[in-house]
Amino acid sequence: MLSTAPEAQTSVRHLFRRGLVIPAHPLALTEDRKLDERRQRALTRYYVEAGAGGLAVGVHTTQFAIHGTGLLAPVLELAARTAGEAGREVVLVAGATGPTAQAVAEAELARSLGYHMVLLSPYRELDEDGLIDRARAVGEVLPVIGFYLQPAVGGRPLSRDFWTRLAAVESVVGVKVAPFDRYRTLDVLHGVVRAGRAGDVALYTGNDDHILADLITTHRVVVDGREVDIEFVGGLLGQWAVWVRRAVELLEEAKLARAGDDSAVRRLLTLDGHLTDANAAIFDTANGFHGCIPGIHEVLRRQGLLAGRWCLDPAEELSPGQLAEIDRIWAAYPWLRDDDFVADGLDRWLS
Repeated sequence: MLSTAPEAQTSVRHLFRRGLVIPAHPLALTEDRKLDERRQRALTRYYVEAGAGGLAVGVHTTQFAIHGTGLLAPVLELAARTAGEAGREVVLVAGATGPTAQAVAEAELARSLGYHMVLLSPYRELDEDGLIDRARAVGEVLPVIGFYLQPAVGGRPLSRDFWTRLAAVESVVGVKVAPFDRYRTLDVLHGVVRAGRAGDVALYTGNDDHILADLITTHRVVVDGREVDIEFVGGLLGQWAVWVRRAVELLEEAKLARAGDDSAVRRLLTLDGHLTDANAAIFDTANGFHGCIPGIHEVLRRQGLLAGRWCLDPAEELSPGQLAEIDRIWAAYPWLRDDDFVADGLDRWLS
């Protein structure tokens, strides 16, 4: 089990603030929709060996349904134990959902298993005041990453004032910005700056339609006559549940671009369109994201990491035409994939 002592938390926060690739961890199931521990372990080993700096477990890509099936504890424990094989610090982020009491209990479970932070999903039944109180309560257990989730998969619009107030909560150490909307993304940036915490709250892109453009851009926010630069330092993404070796390379190149490498900027702006097109197929944007989790599973199945596309809900499958779209982007953008890396490590990860 990983340490949650103060010195360990300081090290983890430094890593998190510096900027990491954090895959949103899928759920490996057998054909009868039971946890496939062997392949679940293999996914974790793949992410760690590919160079991911963290893992997000129990989040949307893991399927929110595990929070009501008894799977949450074993899935969190398996990821933490497997990540402990890495021989280096891996930032462990646990998803927490539901009303305040449930979210606090899930944070306590995560802490007991060695997790470092909680990605706190929005809860529709609470108003903005209630969401702030909920974040404070969870933050008494573990540091909190706020989450602007797009409405198509369970999120809702939140005001600029909400993000100012959330960022002002001392236990909030980051925000996953995933509204898939530039106006709402700016609300988060302005909120963090208004709270005076641009240097403390790490911004992670979850905008799967704008990944590389988010990562190479320095945003200059003007608040009360002050100009403050704020940047996305890394990504916490469902898209980065696949092709992770390439994601690690792309983040390193994005850091060069932000540091002034113009050739890296030009290259990544071109690749941003390719990655967004690939994401449209994998996440099933043509059908309101219905097939986004099966789409992720299909990529991992093709690489041999998963045995099938099975989800907890038997009705959750690829949409009509989605498989053909995945075939198209698979052929069009081989430079986005990490097939050789996966082939070299697959037997070891499955052992």
